[in-house]
Amino acid sequence: MNRLHKRVGVLFILMMSFMSHSFLIQAEDGKDKEIDDATLRQSLYEKTETLTQIPWYYIAAIDQYEGNIRKSNDDRLTGIQLPFQDWYGVLPVDPEHALDEKTINLFGGIGKDGDGDSIADPTNDEDVLYTFAMEVQQKIAENNSFESALTAYYEREKTAQIITEIATLFKHYQTTDLSERAFPIPKWNNYSYRSTWGDSRGYGGRRIHEGTDIFASYGTPVRSTSYGIVEIKGWNKFGGWRIGIRDKYNIYHYYAHLNSFADDIDEGTIVEPGDVIGYVGASGYGPEGTSGKFPPHLHYGMYKDNGKNEWAYDPYPYLKRWERQQ
Repeated sequence: MNRLHKRVGVLFILMMSFMSHSFLIQAEDGKDKEIDDATLRQSLYEKTETLTQIPWYYIAAIDQYEGNIRKSNDDRLTGIQLPFQDWYGVLPVDPEHALDEKTINLFGGIGKDGDGDSIADPTNDEDVLYTFAMEVQQKIAENNSFESALTAYYEREKTAQIITEIATLFKHYQTTDLSERAFPIPKWNNYSYRSTWGDSRGYGGRRIHEGTDIFASYGTPVRSTSYGIVEIKGWNKFGGWRIGIRDKYNIYHYYAHLNSFADDIDEGTIVEPGDVIGYVGASGYGPEGTSGKFPPHLHYGMYKDNGKNEWAYDPYPYLKRWERQQ
């Protein structure tokens, strides 16, 4: 019996060793590391919620937005960056020499300790998230709502709108991992497209084409390329019947010249990659209802909000990538 116990013990150790080795191999893979980082960020958001009573998805949305508009912090998990002069107050700025919270606050700094070590470190994720959340909490008390607090903090209504939309997505899906993409036309349909970025357009004055035209038959389904929220639905004299969808990366996806909309699509609707949002048409270039001034096609555009303004960029390389993934 003792021999049997010893053999079982040895076998158990060998199995644990193999499993640990497998875990290490997986952890070296970039995708697994990304998933692990996302899990760590989620735990930071939830801890900050516990400390401040601000829902984690609001904190995550602010962090996502900040990461979208700023250069990445290679030595940190999170994207929020607070100005050092605000953090330290009238004290000399010295991120290499972290100070205790009481000293910083005594000299008018906003830096706070989020991990319980009494030190307020502007390079520490927990301290930064906690400090920022407390600033937002104060703004909420002054302005009576989260979106109004963000408008006051960023001094820009568009920023508050985008962060609120991202928070809505995170709350709905209970995750921040919403990076999946889809090609806007289902693969079983006939379609064609080429790079049309920068081509000249004459209607409404000389201008350049800010997107890619995908030619297809009337009524061909048009799908959302991303997770997002419908910001705009309706008529535009240039785009005809069009839909605008915002994703978590501050990217505005623009679908124009539609023949009609999907029945369940309205402003504020949450969509996923592959959801049908409308149908190919030839609407636009005139007053509401104008159609047929050009062959039926989907105009697809992508616009990035950088925290100050919104600018268009060429969607063609992204469409080619998403098409290959169909």
